[in-house]
Amino acid sequence: MTSGDDPLSLDDIFEGHSSDEAPVVWGNVPTRNPVFTGRRALLEQLERRLRTQHVAAVLPQALHGEGGVGKSQIAIEYAHRHRSDYDVIWWIPSERPAQILASLIELGDRLGLDVGNEVVTAIPKVRAALRAGTPYSNWLLVFDNAETPDTVRDYLPEAGSGKVLVTSRNQEWSQIAESLEVDVFTRAESVRLLKLRNSNLPEAEADRLADALGDLPLAIEHGSASLHATGMSVGDYLRLLDEKRTELNPRDLTAGCEMPVAAAANVALDRLATENPAALQLLQVCSFFAPEPIDRDLFAGVRDAMGAGELDEVLKNPTRLNQAIRDIQRYVLARIDHRGNSLQLHRLVRRVLQDSIPDEQRSLMEHGAHLLLAGAGVKLGDPADPTQWLRYQGLASHLIASGAWACEDDWTRSVVVTLVEFYFRWGDYPSGQELSRRIVDDWTVRLGADHAQTLAAAKWLGYYWWIEGKFADAARIHEESLQRYLNTVGPDDEGTIHAMTMVALTLRASGKFTEARDLDLQAFQTAQRCLGKDDPVTLCAAHSLGISLRLIGEFRTARQLDADTYRRRVVVLGNDHPETLHTLNNLTIDERECGEYIRSRRMAERNYARYVHLLGVGHQETIRVARNLAVARRRAGDHEGAYKLAEDTLNRFREGFGATQPDTLAAAVNFAVDLREADDLARASDLASWTVEAYGEILGAEHPCTLYARTNLGIVQRLVGRFEEAERNNRVAWETLERILGPNHVLTLTCGINLASDLAALGDHQGARDLDTSLLAQCRQLIGADHPSTLACSLNLAFDLEALGRAEEGARLYDETLAAYVRVLGDHPAIVAARARHRANCDVDPMSF
Repeated sequence: MTSGDDPLSLDDIFEGHSSDEAPVVWGNVPTRNPVFTGRRALLEQLERRLRTQHVAAVLPQALHGEGGVGKSQIAIEYAHRHRSDYDVIWWIPSERPAQILASLIELGDRLGLDVGNEVVTAIPKVRAALRAGTPYSNWLLVFDNAETPDTVRDYLPEAGSGKVLVTSRNQEWSQIAESLEVDVFTRAESVRLLKLRNSNLPEAEADRLADALGDLPLAIEHGSASLHATGMSVGDYLRLLDEKRTELNPRDLTAGCEMPVAAAANVALDRLATENPAALQLLQVCSFFAPEPIDRDLFAGVRDAMGAGELDEVLKNPTRLNQAIRDIQRYVLARIDHRGNSLQLHRLVRRVLQDSIPDEQRSLMEHGAHLLLAGAGVKLGDPADPTQWLRYQGLASHLIASGAWACEDDWTRSVVVTLVEFYFRWGDYPSGQELSRRIVDDWTVRLGADHAQTLAAAKWLGYYWWIEGKFADAARIHEESLQRYLNTVGPDDEGTIHAMTMVALTLRASGKFTEARDLDLQAFQTAQRCLGKDDPVTLCAAHSLGISLRLIGEFRTARQLDADTYRRRVVVLGNDHPETLHTLNNLTIDERECGEYIRSRRMAERNYARYVHLLGVGHQETIRVARNLAVARRRAGDHEGAYKLAEDTLNRFREGFGATQPDTLAAAVNFAVDLREADDLARASDLASWTVEAYGEILGAEHPCTLYARTNLGIVQRLVGRFEEAERNNRVAWETLERILGPNHVLTLTCGINLASDLAALGDHQGARDLDTSLLAQCRQLIGADHPSTLACSLNLAFDLEALGRAEEGARLYDETLAAYVRVLGDHPAIVAARARHRANCDVDPMSF
């Protein structure tokens, strides 16, 4: 539309619609403002800047701060006018990183990038596709309400042939983007908007009103709507406006809200209060939500009356609710999106509403917002179900903006705890950790440290710390929580049982595997007795016990338990539930450690494919399963496939978690072995040395994982001729593991087998023979004669015998061992190495805690 004084024409109405053709991908762009007025010069400037620059920013003119000058409206209008100029136009709400993340994941799926629900790798994948221009090179991304450049910087596409448009209140954007400052309307534009709804309004009266409203677009729109809805004269409206100015103290206004906007909005709110009190109450409740679309289905989810008489009645009657929303729309107090079945408050109207609520009603309206959100939240599905994640993300902003954790309603707080779990399942650990920390701090004071919901939130906070590698902090909060459960509800409560598994988790992380097994066994037995064998809490305890059993070397028992847990979880939770697949992943590890390398690899391949389909290749849980698969491939003889996947897994962990997070370190240990198998001994030595140092700093010199890293380093050192260093590392690992895990632990035996090879390399063939003889007897008894580790020890003993001149005895053992290798492993690199007369190396791969 023009900013001149001529009457509206059809050309004005349809300006910017040179084509009805829509982009191939058009996403989340708000509906067009049907009374958008003027701004031709600004839109032309914006077009020129986007034509020549990669990033442009629409900012408020510094004089007016946030003042309702129409930044987002200009971006919306630009997107609609130029919809035929781009192949992709995507609108990204940008106040919180989680919003940006969710929006870009959705964009990746729409672009056919198969990002699934990935949190860690979705953004790099989407940015890379946009940069490369595949599948579309002509794109426009709109980052709306980007608070600071730092909030958005990591999500902006780097170069590429597309464009980025940012709207923000922050002038810092002018330093990194071609900026366009939006001022108030020209007087002609103000008059034009006032007359759009009020065609008989005299020019002089419109000019008076525009002057009183400071030509602020948002204030002008409210004034225009009020005149149209009420039919009052300009004089009467100006008197009301002056009364509101007198009532409103500028010092009481929320920062960034200018007087004309507040006064005009309050006039409209007063009229709405008279005509439809329930509509006003609905707006007041919505003012506690985030300034984002509010799904109208929320209003159908009220469980109990809020105590707001008129609104309670309206929420029971769909017809009256529809009328309330129409009345809100008449005064343009919210944007109604019929296509998306939502309404949205402008952030300044939201602030005006909150400022205008009488003190005695404020808590009632805030509580009403919490009840609406709780009603919607309790209807959401399992937060572990990926099909529910977008619904959770849509509710998350409103729960956080409303401060729902401060609600006195148990159901509302329960929904907040579920949101904490959702962030974990989704893979957004920073948001989950921040929310859990916030609510634990608040509930400890308000509800008490012993309150069931405080304890539930504390367990999640401890788990987030554990994931991050803050094991000491996690141990402290889990131990405190368990003690509080025992003191308040006793040992048989499901909360206590779950708290026991959390403490066992921290015990495992500290290397206290036997103590963890004992506590897990107690939790499992209690759950079976009190809850039944198929209860989800019992199955969670069984899963945790399986991990502890595996870590203490009881692989066969772990396999039996995990197989039973998996079968039960299939029935109780479903075949593709993440927890079911989690247990299946552990079962593949059990099979591997029991020596079933071929079967383990086959199971791991299938399970990994299910994870990729369910969660995406870059989800944290998928990456953890990929690490296990890489080990399974190597053990089964697919060294090339193992190498590629192990390297990719390590890079993903580094990118998502950092270099020294425990998952990253375990992946580094795995890849160092793959480098060794690829004969890249220099890189293998460097990486293996680094893992020993890093594990030592984080977990301690005598933690089993540190010792596993030392024995893998020792193998590389022996292969490069550093025999003394190799012997020293393997001896420390073997002797310390004997003391910590016991002489019969499989991994203790593994370290001993490597130590015997060091002795042989040093020329101590008798010492190697004596050690291998002892270890072989233990291996045959503990893990079976056909276990690959047993066969490795047997092969090495054959070489020891030959070195001592006992050729016939050595040859006989060699032939027996080689035949067993072929029977157990088939076509495998270990057999090729054995035929080449190479001693067998026994690598150790850290198992997840």
